[in-house]
Amino acid sequence: MHHRLLVLGLLIAASARASEPSIPFEKYQLPNGLTVILSEDHRLPQVAVDIWYHVGASRQTPGRSGFAHLFEHMMFSGAKHIGPEPFRILESIGTVAGSMDNGTTGFDRTNYFETVAANELPTALWLESDRMGFLLETLDPKKLAIQKDVVSNERRQSIENVPYAMADLRTCDLLYPLPHPYFDCQIGTIEDIQAATVEDLRSFFRQFYGPNNASLALVGDFDRRQIKPLIEKYFGPIPRGPEAGPPSFPQPKLSSVIRERVDDKVAELPAVTLVWNGVKPFDADEAAGDVLATILGTGRTSRL
Repeated sequence: MHHRLLVLGLLIAASARASEPSIPFEKYQLPNGLTVILSEDHRLPQVAVDIWYHVGASRQTPGRSGFAHLFEHMMFSGAKHIGPEPFRILESIGTVAGSMDNGTTGFDRTNYFETVAANELPTALWLESDRMGFLLETLDPKKLAIQKDVVSNERRQSIENVPYAMADLRTCDLLYPLPHPYFDCQIGTIEDIQAATVEDLRSFFRQFYGPNNASLALVGDFDRRQIKPLIEKYFGPIPRGPEAGPPSFPQPKLSSVIRERVDDKVAELPAVTLVWNGVKPFDADEAAGDVLATILGTGRTSRL
């Protein structure tokens, strides 16, 4: 009986390995440094477009917290040729809420994405290339003032008025004390956000939003032979920016256990959070740490 179970277990393991998903893709660079990743998938007549700029909270300096996130919002204020409302362009080609142009800011990247009908892929490429190449000409104090208030209200709504969120924010400060750029997490302080100037934005854009500091990924229903010339047409003429290079800052080391209580007026029940400082992002051991954290603490079946 035990022998049969062992054989069955080996067969199941071998079958699992054989059925592991494989996603074919092609990766190359334009002469200006833009990394392009193409993965054809013809099951649905649509294409997901995702452009990543290799800049996030790790590029911020003291007194500029929340700046990468603020700039993400500025990218939705339009550009020279697409005008001030990117969402209206996507609505005009039938893109619906949930798959429409959106963006997120992390500690080490900012991305912008949309899912469009396959025949409207050129429109999405045009939109993203216009924001990469022709945003600076449209930046002005009025647009900045609007987005500073939007981001400030986002902090109030999604952090200060959400149970336990202020404790999460405080965790960033404890694990990454100043002058580490992760201090204040990605959202930053309202004081720093409101202090940003148009020239600050221009300098940030010139430094980090060049094609050589970005990756463009297309996944879906397209023909690579036809789409490559379009990518070259829209993104190829955009000049390279400065070589940003990977962020360089020391990983903080905690020399002792830190205990802190955070009073939360919007939380009804007390909560206990245990946090360990892991390896630096993109370290060779980061993936193993993520898997271990999931096994220990994610979901009702986790060890903890």
